[in-house]
Amino acid sequence: MHPLLQHDLDTLPEILRQACDTAVSFLETLPERSTCPPASAQNLQAGDDRLPESGIGAQAALEHFWNRYASGMSASAGPRYFGFVTGGGTPASLAADWLVSTVDQNTQLNFDSVSAAIELATITQLKQLFGLPDAVCGTFVSGATMANFVSMAIARQWLGQQCGVDIAQQGLAALGPIRVLSAAAHSSSVKALSMLGIGRDALVTVATLPGSEAIDPAALEEILAADPDRPTMVLASAGTVNTVAFDDLPALLRLREKYGFWLHVDAAFGGVAASSKRYAPLLAGWEDADSITVDAHKWLNVPYDSAIQFTQERHLALQVQVFQNHSAYLVLPSVRPDNYLHLTPENSRRFRALPVWMALKAYGRDGLAEVVERNVELAHLLGEKLAATPGFTLLAPVSLNVVCFALEGADGTPEALATRNRFQQRLDNAGVVRCTSTSLNCKPGIRAALVNWMTEEADIELALDSMKACYAEI
Repeated sequence: MHPLLQHDLDTLPEILRQACDTAVSFLETLPERSTCPPASAQNLQAGDDRLPESGIGAQAALEHFWNRYASGMSASAGPRYFGFVTGGGTPASLAADWLVSTVDQNTQLNFDSVSAAIELATITQLKQLFGLPDAVCGTFVSGATMANFVSMAIARQWLGQQCGVDIAQQGLAALGPIRVLSAAAHSSSVKALSMLGIGRDALVTVATLPGSEAIDPAALEEILAADPDRPTMVLASAGTVNTVAFDDLPALLRLREKYGFWLHVDAAFGGVAASSKRYAPLLAGWEDADSITVDAHKWLNVPYDSAIQFTQERHLALQVQVFQNHSAYLVLPSVRPDNYLHLTPENSRRFRALPVWMALKAYGRDGLAEVVERNVELAHLLGEKLAATPGFTLLAPVSLNVVCFALEGADGTPEALATRNRFQQRLDNAGVVRCTSTSLNCKPGIRAALVNWMTEEADIELALDSMKACYAEI
């Protein structure tokens, strides 16, 4: 064995203690750490792009990394990172994630590990948490992008089946164009259309209800009725990016009965609202959708990368048709909900389910629902305070956990955009709170998405103080 490898093997407990000490010091400073480190701290330092001929060992390498790059790590796991929709890692899920790397299981149905059974049990518990029936199956994937991709790949296969075509075997050309309808399709779904060969141009934007980002069912039916025989999938939203709008799923299901399309529900972060009895009615009807996307590394607060793709059991055979992998050394394809090798794009996959399983075991329904309800309460508080603060205005009412706001007088002019950008840059430089830019109704806006388990009212006050100070500078 190479002497450095032998040394690291002999001193493995010390190496892990050093890593633990480093992690603890990071977490202890998380509330004070910048949510957006300066650009200079985000650059690679001299020499670190070159492969060393001789190594320095694990402890020295860890020290080298942390000494050079700790200042470039943002507080994205912290209580005032409102950018995108970014959760943190609860203590239980973080500990589990460390164990995932330690035990290093390849979660397939290999009959040599309990990991596949725990993943299936985790899916069962998530269905109980979300109010989904036993007839729904689920698999873990890397994120919402891949969950949307998998769902739309199954949809593509199902649409082909309706026309007597096996797209997985014959290719998309055997079916021809597919129509995709949505009012506010997430960009990851548009990306998936490209990857699936359906094409971005297949997406048709449906009119929304007045003053909303939600699909207007009457407008949708008008499109469907004009060409009722065309292979169609409808992408519904259960929590849009800017305003957290929920499509009327019962209305869409009634249209599905009439026109026979595939209904996919993108509930990347909004689906976790179903863990709260207060907000579960927002998801009414999603249990009957053909497929569903839910992200775990958002509102479930487990470390990246973790999401779940749900499919009705009646579609499981189609999922296997799409993702099956034939090889002499692999378990044969079979239609069962734990044969993960044949249900997602990955052959090898890490034990993603364990952090979710551990979080469910540690905190239960009550603990996870409390995070949802507290985040929603704090989002409303931030919205109320911004609306009452000179210089700011809400672009939409706060309906759940996202605050979409703008600087007072914002319009579609280049000057308004430039002013918003200057404010955003100052907010980033201050590093107290991280928000992301957006646009709503042609007005340059700013989004604050609250999903972190640690966020408290004091964080709202700190965020608002920083916003006021940055506005005064522009």
